[in-house]
Amino acid sequence: MTDIQAPGSPGTEVPRSENEFTVKQRSQTQLILRRFLRHRAAMISLAVFLLILLWAFIGPHLWHYSYQKYTPDNSQAPSAKHPFGTNSSGYDSYAQVMRGTQTSLKIAILTALGSTLLGAVWGAIAGFYRGIVDAVMMRITDLVLTLPLFAIALVISSRTGGDWYWIAIVIAGLTWAYVSRVVRSTVLSLREKEFVEAARALGASDVRIIFRHLLPNSLGPIIVNATVLVATGILTETALSFLGFGVQPPDTSLGLLVSQAQTAVTTRPWLFYIPGAFIIAIALTINFIGDGLRDAFDPRQQRVRQ
Repeated sequence: MTDIQAPGSPGTEVPRSENEFTVKQRSQTQLILRRFLRHRAAMISLAVFLLILLWAFIGPHLWHYSYQKYTPDNSQAPSAKHPFGTNSSGYDSYAQVMRGTQTSLKIAILTALGSTLLGAVWGAIAGFYRGIVDAVMMRITDLVLTLPLFAIALVISSRTGGDWYWIAIVIAGLTWAYVSRVVRSTVLSLREKEFVEAARALGASDVRIIFRHLLPNSLGPIIVNATVLVATGILTETALSFLGFGVQPPDTSLGLLVSQAQTAVTTRPWLFYIPGAFIIAIALTINFIGDGLRDAFDPRQQRVRQ
């Protein structure tokens, strides 16, 4: 007599269906990265921004002219020898735009890092403790938000000597409040979650809860606001330098190059429009990257893109 075994009994192989499939589990980080990589505008903008970054920081070491070196070719139009032309003093505009882009990017990135760090910590502490601590810290934040950013930055920058790092510090000191309010609202909702209660029950200190649990879980809004602050930093620096209160010669920046070429718009337009185009390109790419990050971290705001 032949033994009949149930399909699920040991030693019996159940044939797999041709339509059977497995589901691959992805972590939250993988899902965010996948959504960001599918954002076409953000990916194109990221590629453009990285190219500008590499060109600005590596290009000066490969180019045969220095931004401080005179050439005998005064007021030359763009050519193979001088791709962006030269100004009336004989400076190679290609070298100067590279240096100006580098300086402007350093100011923008330092501004974003400084204001994001200060604003995130300030907002996390206010949101975690609430009560009188929250009230006092948020009133200080409201005071900073009411200050006229450009006017205060102009006054302070005029007394810093035009060094790029002082300009970045000034702008960061006036923009951190925007990040603070966003992080505070996020922390207010996170502090009531189960993982925070579990950390308290295990004896975690307030400092550990804020920096180990709350801030990492607020990373999405923090990163998105940091990208916005990069654009804010470069545009504010451009305006300050354009008015003569930003970066000072012999150094240069994109805003300073535009300011110096404003009288030559009709006679030598390349001196004005080329650095202006780089300002627009950097601001636009940063905004598109921020848009992609926002959609990646919060898929509820994601728009349908073909």
